[in-house]
Amino acid sequence: MERVLLTGHLTKVLFILVLMQFTRPLNAVSEPGKWMLTVNSETLKKQSYFLFHKTMFQGTVIKLTVTSETCATNSTVELSVSWYLRSSHCYGEVFNLEPSEADNYFKGTRVKQEGGSGSYVFHQYANMKCTPHMDPHQFVVPFDKPTQLTEHVIKQPATSQNPAGRRRREAEEAKPVQHFDSVAEAWEDGPYMFILHISEVTDGVKHRPAEAAATPAWDIQFQISMPGPHAYISATEWPLMIFYMVMCIVYVLLGVLWLVLSALHWRELLRIQFWIGGVIFLGMLEKAVYYAEFQSLRYDGLSVQGAVVFAEVLSAVKRTLARVLVIIASLGYGIVKPRLGALLHRVVGVGLLYLVFSIVEGGLRVNSEKGDSSRLLCDIVLAFTDSCIVWWIFVSLAQTMKLLRLRRNVVKLSLYRHFTNTLIFAVIASVIFIIWTTKTFKMSPCQADWRELWIDDAFWRFLFSIILLVIMFLWRPSANNQRYAFSPLVDEESDEEATEQLMNEAFEGVKMRGQKVETNGTAKPTKVDEDLKWVEENIPSSMADVALPPLLDSDEETMTTKFEMSKME
Repeated sequence: MERVLLTGHLTKVLFILVLMQFTRPLNAVSEPGKWMLTVNSETLKKQSYFLFHKTMFQGTVIKLTVTSETCATNSTVELSVSWYLRSSHCYGEVFNLEPSEADNYFKGTRVKQEGGSGSYVFHQYANMKCTPHMDPHQFVVPFDKPTQLTEHVIKQPATSQNPAGRRRREAEEAKPVQHFDSVAEAWEDGPYMFILHISEVTDGVKHRPAEAAATPAWDIQFQISMPGPHAYISATEWPLMIFYMVMCIVYVLLGVLWLVLSALHWRELLRIQFWIGGVIFLGMLEKAVYYAEFQSLRYDGLSVQGAVVFAEVLSAVKRTLARVLVIIASLGYGIVKPRLGALLHRVVGVGLLYLVFSIVEGGLRVNSEKGDSSRLLCDIVLAFTDSCIVWWIFVSLAQTMKLLRLRRNVVKLSLYRHFTNTLIFAVIASVIFIIWTTKTFKMSPCQADWRELWIDDAFWRFLFSIILLVIMFLWRPSANNQRYAFSPLVDEESDEEATEQLMNEAFEGVKMRGQKVETNGTAKPTKVDEDLKWVEENIPSSMADVALPPLLDSDEETMTTKFEMSKME
């Protein structure tokens, strides 16, 4: 009956883990706050609408400047430049929009998706000529009031390089720095799309190929930036940056505490406590790298690709080491078994498999525009590996606790009961969070609750930190460490006493046939009883016990069992 219940629980856990594996953070790639756009005749032949999206705080300004140009002195190239800024209450409408669909939204006045209400601002500039030493501030315009969607476009007067424009730029320079070179301002917190339209103006005469080839080449580089109250960081990533800062401080404190306790009781340290220290160190390093990446994004507006990849690698290593830590703790390493024996190769193999695919999946997730099918394959492999790991953990916990109950080792059994309760709590919390996330984000294409998106990434890291904190408390270095350590003499005596007591309880009050009563009134066991006892101790009671000996027994236990069998023969 217990094995049926255990199988049912394992099936639920496997299903939950598969959901957890595919419930990835929605913000896989950070939102930049600065873009560089290079435009020339070849670029405009392929694309004339350029899409930039970001979740902004109220008061964030959009800046549009010319940073460099390559134009001939006698160039006749003229460009038509206009932009369209639109807010939406639907996160998915803005960030799921493909660049090729930007022209469908440009100058749009109506709500296109249910729940995607918002406002917009549109501005059309006078034609600009491509000339050397172009004025980088020629796009500065007064901030226009936004128009609610579903209303008609209010035509804006075209601006040109005239004295009024110069006076406007001088007035802009007299304003605070954040309004210098600004063309628009965010009017509320929320997701925004900024669409820049650039096209080459012709005189209507069809040029012959020879004339077209004689046209001097030109090249203009634009810079689009969106600084806000917290510099360039987006509204969805600001709370996530605070979370990483707090978690980095917490891991530093945990690391210092663990080092102090280890130094005070260094003679009593167990092997598993070194693994816990390694996980703490990697967690601290991971949080520090992620926080540094967000700081770079905040002040520079651009993410450092190498730092992002390094952070993903660190995260993969930490998650792998954390899983290995839970596995060896469930196997009773250093507590019930002196060493892993043949299981060491299995643990290392599973850890390496998970590490490799985690690193590959993280790299593909950072470069989301590449290899969608490869990322799906990595997700499937990681889900299967995680499922096997969880099955292994729960089976090992069941076997370890069963062994401790037979030994009547109350101290170690209490330790593993608390550890099991922690894992059960983690599973229940994961189920509740997955249901909430699926209902709030995954099942809603609108994703109106964009302010809670950071929780989708922070929850799993916080949950693991809770599990790590419980493991640290249960396996903390102390003066009584050796009461948890494996002791061959004590554990073997406990096994014999537990087996004898278990047999006495099982046959209490039952008169056994074939037993000879001694003069003092005790029954002397016969050879049949001894054979039955040998069968009870050495023959597995179910097919699961037959299938799991290599998974549950170390080399020393296997040799001890063979030695006992040879003595019985």
